[in-house]
Amino acid sequence: MSLRDKISSELKTAMKARDATRLATLRLINAAIKDREIAARGEQNVSELSDADLVAVLTRMVKQRRDSARAYEEAARLDLAEKETAEIAVIESFLPRQLNDDEMKAAIDTVIAELGASSVRDIGAVMGALKTRYAGQMDFGKAGAGVKARLA
Repeated sequence: MSLRDKISSELKTAMKARDATRLATLRLINAAIKDREIAARGEQNVSELSDADLVAVLTRMVKQRRDSARAYEEAARLDLAEKETAEIAVIESFLPRQLNDDEMKAAIDTVIAELGASSVRDIGAVMGALKTRYAGQMDFGKAGAGVKARLA
């Protein structure tokens, strides 16, 4: 079952269960996917996004909501922060499992060894390989710091 089919199925289930929070979040996901498809049609002449593209859209949505939740917490708007956190939980249910710190370090070491990276100049190549292999599975902000520390 493709990711798009899974989202559609979950949308129908949320409608039947009258789960307002989940339903609203799933509708936001569908809207973001449609926006990205429209942009892709203009840029790349693509009619439908791949699962990898959908994972990128969902990852971006999670990042936006984390930033918003942090801003709401700083502004003492805990009700809005909780709403963002609930949306994050729904969106993350469609993303692949995130690598823990040990798995991320092992992945970084593997890619560095495969590419023969030895200096800070190789960070771009290592990060490119990591993004290709582990899209949606790791926080690339943390991974970038790990790669930099490993190659420094």
